[in-house]
Amino acid sequence: MISSTSTNNAASVIRVKAIDHVTIVVDDLSRSRDFYRDLLGMVEVDRPDFGFPGHWLQAGATQVHLIETMAGSSEPGGGLDPDQVSSGLTHHFAFEVDDAELAHQILLSAGVRIQGGPRKRPDGCMQLWFYDPDGHCVEVFDRTGSTPDSGEQQ
Repeated sequence: MISSTSTNNAASVIRVKAIDHVTIVVDDLSRSRDFYRDLLGMVEVDRPDFGFPGHWLQAGATQVHLIETMAGSSEPGGGLDPDQVSSGLTHHFAFEVDDAELAHQILLSAGVRIQGGPRKRPDGCMQLWFYDPDGHCVEVFDRTGSTPDSGEQQ
């Protein structure tokens, strides 16, 4: 385990610049692409041919990559074994939006299952959680009520 008090020198620390993409395993590529593209407003972008099906969607500087579960395969990247996927520890991922309350209304009218919220965080941001078609927990939040040096996702 790395100590939080350890000295970080340039040669021993990986400097993460940004989150480039999140890859999620889905049961139905078309259904999930439609959800992220048509309901959440992401833009579908070109995807190289990796030899297995998938979709890439762009949201600002970050992408969501969708791949399907293929039973019996544990090849890196392409179809993941469902037993391996079910042991993952991802809790949720979050997207910043202009208006979380409006997002809530749109999600409700589309019949999306809401997990919680909208609620105001201690820093003033509004947030809510919902489930995508494959049961992944997604958060959207806005910074309309946030204080100047706040806004970290929980």
